[in-house]
Amino acid sequence: MSKFKPEKLSVKYIPPATDFEPVDSRKYTLTHSDTTGELYLSIGNIYDYQAINYKMRDEVLAEWITVNGEYLLYGKAYVSNGEFDKNLSRIRYMIFKKEMDLALTGIIYGDRGFYRYYPWLLDVPIYVQFASVYPEFSELVYYGTPRKYLYLAQRKRVDKTQV
Repeated sequence: MSKFKPEKLSVKYIPPATDFEPVDSRKYTLTHSDTTGELYLSIGNIYDYQAINYKMRDEVLAEWITVNGEYLLYGKAYVSNGEFDKNLSRIRYMIFKKEMDLALTGIIYGDRGFYRYYPWLLDVPIYVQFASVYPEFSELVYYGTPRKYLYLAQRKRVDKTQV
């Protein structure tokens, strides 16, 4: 897994979203630069479709939803809808799986102010849907809770200051 570097994360709010609203349908669009390693997070009540590279489709999308009255953070990683062959889809799937902790850390850390208003959301489940026409790359995976990713981000910051 690539290491999370807070200084390489840029956060943008899409109005009317703020640190504390909306909760329902709060959406995250995380993209990155392969060249610089920078992460770009957009937070809003819509996805930042302008940030998505439709040729690469390597973004991670997430949103707060309720299922049976309970909140969860639901993420999506686009593997293939048939435009990538099976071998390339396998590579894309493996990269998404390898980098998902980094992506989720960026999303959670980038919206850390939100949890000051809604600390109970730190302990809700995170699920990520890997979407593919190939069944072996299409699955729903549990990734823990936002608390785990805030802890990982803060531990890395502490480790860095002690070096």
